[in-house]
Amino acid sequence: MVANAANLSGNFSSDPFSNNPRTAYAAETYLADAHLADPRPKDECGVCGIFGHPYAAKINYFGLYSLQHRGQESAGIVASDGELMRQHKGMGLVPEVFSEEDLGRLVGSLAMGHVRYSTTGNSNIVNAQPFVATHQGATLAVAHNGNLVNIRTLRDELEKQGSIFQSTMDSEVVVHLMAHHLDLDLDQAIIETFRRIRGAYSMLLMTKDQLVAVRDPGGFRPLCLGRFNNGAYIVASETCALDLVEAQYIRDVHPGEILIIDNRGLRSLTLGHKQPRSFCIFEHVYFARPDSDIFGINVYQSRKRMGEILARECPLDADLVMPFPDSGNYAAIGYSQASGIPLEMGVIRNHYVGRTFIQPTQSMRDFSVRIKLNPIRSFLENKRVIIMEDSIIRGTTARSRISSLRGIGVKKIHMVISCPPTRHPCFYGIDFPTVDELVAHQKTVEEIRRYLDLDTLYYLSLDGLVEAIGAPAENFCKACFNGIYPVPPDLSFHKNALGCGGSTLPGEGKTE
Repeated sequence: MVANAANLSGNFSSDPFSNNPRTAYAAETYLADAHLADPRPKDECGVCGIFGHPYAAKINYFGLYSLQHRGQESAGIVASDGELMRQHKGMGLVPEVFSEEDLGRLVGSLAMGHVRYSTTGNSNIVNAQPFVATHQGATLAVAHNGNLVNIRTLRDELEKQGSIFQSTMDSEVVVHLMAHHLDLDLDQAIIETFRRIRGAYSMLLMTKDQLVAVRDPGGFRPLCLGRFNNGAYIVASETCALDLVEAQYIRDVHPGEILIIDNRGLRSLTLGHKQPRSFCIFEHVYFARPDSDIFGINVYQSRKRMGEILARECPLDADLVMPFPDSGNYAAIGYSQASGIPLEMGVIRNHYVGRTFIQPTQSMRDFSVRIKLNPIRSFLENKRVIIMEDSIIRGTTARSRISSLRGIGVKKIHMVISCPPTRHPCFYGIDFPTVDELVAHQKTVEEIRRYLDLDTLYYLSLDGLVEAIGAPAENFCKACFNGIYPVPPDLSFHKNALGCGGSTLPGEGKTE
């Protein structure tokens, strides 16, 4: 057993792999360096599960590899041969965490994996997923993409009943809730557990011989089902994972659906309680890979249409359109084609910058920006440029990049953003800052323009964004833009509160 406890009111054993010298370096240093290299918003994680494949762990490895953009903090895989569950996890990227020998030890035709960036809980090997625990002889593994909004209430209730938590993950709450329903069969235990949970979750659960996929009734985070030629199944956060391992896409896991896969085949249950569709619109703006189909719509095409609509909403006169690679690439293509203004790559990205590097001296200002992106001075000098960006969150990175362009003599700088101003935090699985850090919450568009030292700043309208994606507006969660939260969040809850005794979101106190 990979984790052991006499009961869930006792202590879980420590992770047998957490002392791996290749992966168990200081989490605090890791997170600080990761933010230095890439200060942009992060999605919590990606999940991938394989059932019925003789090389389940290795296939899962490649599935996680294709989902690396959804989480770079930690990675883990748990596998089962039908009798024993084995796991390996660590801090870092997928190829840093797993060696060929590691994967060779993860035997069995059933496997489940996770890549993580924290939205609830500290950056720590203890919080790396999948989370695995044993109770009364039954072992359960959990991997979660999303964020639970009633975690504090549930955790307080469970602790009063004797539960002792070993991590600050909201996902661990699921394990404790399941333990309270062990007198029921698995199907009913899952239904009863998830009836208590509120928020965003595309979650995988695994026993020694079953793979379970659960998606919240609003469908905040994507989750899809595929099948291999040999009859094995795959469940993953995005369709790009299916493409890499050559599995055929079957369909999305429906909002409010429970899929159970075992030796009897696949069966579908419903959670029972319903709520309006709440697909995260920011998946199409930034997080998902452009080669994925998210909520049934191709991301590359939606981002390209964002640029086309921006050209209609904000016609500009310039010598060229360019992105800051790679975030604005596809919207820039659309803007160029619709406007007739040439698309150029005026900034070159260094693809060999890792997440960690020797920190510069204080005199080397904006080093984390300049080490990653370098403008072509001789080409951009005296040019009028339109810069395409997918979003502005804090504004500090954009300001540094604009400053570097001013420094090489760019004549005029117009910036167009392929989404509306991000004015509100996310409580459903995206590591957006607090309102005190969101530049669009603190400043008007004109104030942001002056702060960034731009000649023009224009955001895509919310109607334009919905038009670009091509689905009804009521299908999407747009809380980060309009402050309307489909599932009421606990505004007093900070993502690290469970690990440090509680705190509040600085500047919070309202939902708009």
